[in-house]
Parts: sequence; structure tokens; C-alpha cells
Amino acid sequence: MAVTISDVAHAAGVSKGAVSYALNGQPGVSDATRERILRVAKDLGWKPSLRAKGLSSAKAYALGLVVARDPKLLGTDPFFPAFIAGIETTLAEHDYTLVLSVATAAGAEERAYRKLADGGRVDGVILTDVRHNDSRIGLLRELSLPAVTLNRPDPDSPFPAVCMDDTDGITAAVEHLISLGHRRIGHVGGAQEYIHGRSRREAWESAMTRAGLAADLFAEADFTAPGGVAATAELLGRTDPPTAIVYANDLMATSGQSYAQTQGLNVPGDLSVTGYDNAEFTQYLNPPLTTISTDAMRWGSVAAQALLDQLNGTHSGEDTVLQAPALLVRASTGPAPATSIPHTSSP
Repeated sequence: MAVTISDVAHAAGVSKGAVSYALNGQPGVSDATRERILRVAKDLGWKPSLRAKGLSSAKAYALGLVVARDPKLLGTDPFFPAFIAGIETTLAEHDYTLVLSVATAAGAEERAYRKLADGGRVDGVILTDVRHNDSRIGLLRELSLPAVTLNRPDPDSPFPAVCMDDTDGITAAVEHLISLGHRRIGHVGGAQEYIHGRSRREAWESAMTRAGLAADLFAEADFTAPGGVAATAELLGRTDPPTAIVYANDLMATSGQSYAQTQGLNVPGDLSVTGYDNAEFTQYLNPPLTTISTDAMRWGSVAAQALLDQLNGTHSGEDTVLQAPALLVRASTGPAPATSIPHTSSP
């Protein structure tokens, strides 16, 4: 059975009030008595009740995460499970829990944030998939709900951000393909409303322009496998199709690579492919996927810690910048084919 304050009080020979003062760091007991109570509590294996702590401190001891994407994505895109695992790893160390909401219907996202705030269910939230002119920044300010954002929003934001520059990784992928002789390099990007979707496209465009190459092979998708297939089919169906494609995540790269192979193309003989995220399964593909290596679990862990520091009043107020991702070359990229590949039909 769980050890109670009454058990600690009996073993230490003091009142329950004295135990409460000692365990909560409040005045009312001498230093010697406080030390004895804390020693007895530790020996008995006493652990605080989060419910009791919440009632006494007006804290929920929970953080919120609202994901406005298709629920299927949480099970298929390796980024989210790893990111959530990173959050949970940090929260477990501080006796906090994570409240996850998936909001896809019209207006559901705003309702989710209001419910978390109005009901006092969470002490703060982690904001992912930051968008251009993100309306959630104003909403959270209105709700007085502390937050940490993944990357710095473009509107004025009072919240600290945990940033990871994806420019270097995309640039390295393009330069790697150029060094292999590719000149027709396409990009399958994520939704352009997202800051990271647009920044990866802009990095691809800039690298192509600096090399004196046309950046005319862009197809917008949605970070999902079906989206990756559709965008790949669209690019390969053009009159002058790409000999290489840089994808904005591994899921789209994997589905795009598979689609190309079903169309009779050899990867990398006819088409080179690069991904983004370095999901574990990508090393077991045939051929293994060249990708940009990130650490989603660390991103989640650092974001959770930044929010906890903000809640505790110990955050510096400065953004946290994580190490930039690096290109990991595998067998899905190779020399450009001697002749252009034939364009394919739609799936």
C-alpha cells in the first residue's frame, strides 16, 4: 500500500501538520525536525500525490500538445512518436504528464486550446507545426497559457522557441546530388503554410539557384505517404522529369521511391532519392535511403524542459538552438543517368 503522510508522521513522532510543513518546504518546524521528517519519508518510500500537489499549488502538473493533422499520421510518420517519447522522457523526471489532443475538424484546434486552458487541465503547451502568421500565438496570449514553440514564429511571439535550422541539411542534399552530376533536381515539399515546409523549399531553391540550375521542379504535398506518391507521380510525369528528388520527410521519400520502382525505374540508376528525419526503418529499405539525420526525441525532450523552466521561472528567455541536421549518404543516391529518364504515367 502507498505510504501516507499519517505513516510518516507516526514514524517520525510528529503531527501530520509538521510533516506537511517539512515536505512542502514551509516554515513551522525546526531544521532538525525537518531533516528527521525528510529522512523518515525517504526511508519509508513516501511519494507525493500529484492530485494533492495540484490542489495545494493550483497546478495541473500536465503539459498539452494539440496536433492538427490526420490521426493516421501519428502512427505512420516516425517523427511524432519519437518527438512525443522525448517529451515523456523529460516529463517523467518531473512528475508531469502529457495531455495529447488530435484536432482535425474545422474549429477543433481552437476549441482544444480553450478547453485545456479553461478547464485548467494543463499548465502550458508545446506548439508544433508553426505556421506563417500563426493565429495560435494570439490565441494563447488571450488565454494566458504559457507555451514553447518549435522554431520561431514570424509574427511577434512572447514565447521561447526551440529551433532547429533545416537549411543546412537540404542544402547539403542538393549539393551532394549536384556533385553526382544531377542537374534536374526536384523537391517534394510539405504544406507551405508550415514554416518548416516553406523553409525547406526555399533552401532547395537557393541551392539550385546558386549552382545556376532551374528550380522549376517543385510539388507540394502534405508529409504523408499518399501525398508523397501523388507528388512524385506529378514530377515524373512532366515532359522533362527530374533525375533526383529531395523530399521534405522520410515518409514521402519512402513512398516516392517505392512508386518510382513500380514504374520500372531503378533507384538510384534512373532516379536518386533523399529524405529527411533519418527514421530508423530507412536504413533497411532497398536501397537504403540517403537522408538528413535529425533527433526528434531530443527535440521533444528539450522543448518539454524549456516549458518546465518557463513555468518554474528559471528560463532565460532566449531561444534554444539545437544542432543542425546533417546529410547521411546511403545507397539511394548515385550518379546522374547518361540520358534523361522517360516520364511516367499517373498512378
